[in-house]
Amino acid sequence: MDNLLIKRLKPTAKLPERQTDGSVGYDISACIDNDITIEPGETHKIGSGIAIALSHGNAAFIYARSGLGINHGIIPANCVGVIDSDYRGEIIVGLKNTSTMPFTVKNGDRIAQMIISKCELPEIIICDNLDETARSDGGFGSTGGITT
Repeated sequence: MDNLLIKRLKPTAKLPERQTDGSVGYDISACIDNDITIEPGETHKIGSGIAIALSHGNAAFIYARSGLGINHGIIPANCVGVIDSDYRGEIIVGLKNTSTMPFTVKNGDRIAQMIISKCELPEIIICDNLDETARSDGGFGSTGGITT
């Protein structure tokens, strides 16, 4: 994998950081001038103060931090954020409060995790038929599952 180029847009911005050698996610931290309280059901955009340059064919994906999601109901508003290789703007994380309690984000708080992945970019080919499989067009629940 290539190096990840990071530009600090604000001098107080924290660089993305893996917490352990086994971590695949880089923590993204809030870079804000004032605390932001997210009321139940609300969504707020939280700046990170950084921009990145990914090489062509790579993408960065913004996921929830499990502690924020499970313990506080704070999750990315769009479930998973996608940062394309040609985007050079600030990484902004939309956070939604799914709990019944207000949650306050402070400058420097770890708000999400970023995972970088190589992405296939196949050419699109229109066809009249697709190959048959055991499942074929079987939809939701077609392979079995939990019975009640």
